[in-house]
Amino acid sequence: MPLTLTLTAGLLPPGTERAAFQKLCEAMLKWHGLTGNPIMTPNVVGSIQVLAREHSFAGLESAEVAFIEWKVPAFAFATREIQQGYTAEATQIIHDASHGRLPKERIWVNVTHAVDGAWGIAGQALTNDQLKHAISPR
Repeated sequence: MPLTLTLTAGLLPPGTERAAFQKLCEAMLKWHGLTGNPIMTPNVVGSIQVLAREHSFAGLESAEVAFIEWKVPAFAFATREIQQGYTAEATQIIHDASHGRLPKERIWVNVTHAVDGAWGIAGQALTNDQLKHAISPR
């Protein structure tokens, strides 16, 4: 489940981007009841994109921003409780990581769902049912 964390350069103290990324991933697993899941945990992947201030925008102007963007199967983030809970926690994680410098109004969370059957892991295209079966406790 790839996470792309996009931040304006200098927004977080140097070297803390990785810790924030990890907390966002841990929160996603927690909200889905998958903390420590041996199949899901190694497949939570992603990247951190750091943009110059002149390349990040809000309100049509250069601004410090954070974007927390997940690409997941359709069964992820499927309930309002998970959507609201994760969004609030993820926003707080970045707000805290910035030491309050970035207002919550400049932190966005969004989720994109993959087409069923087009979720590729280790060269195999998996369906939602195959993924659910793989991550289910046995």
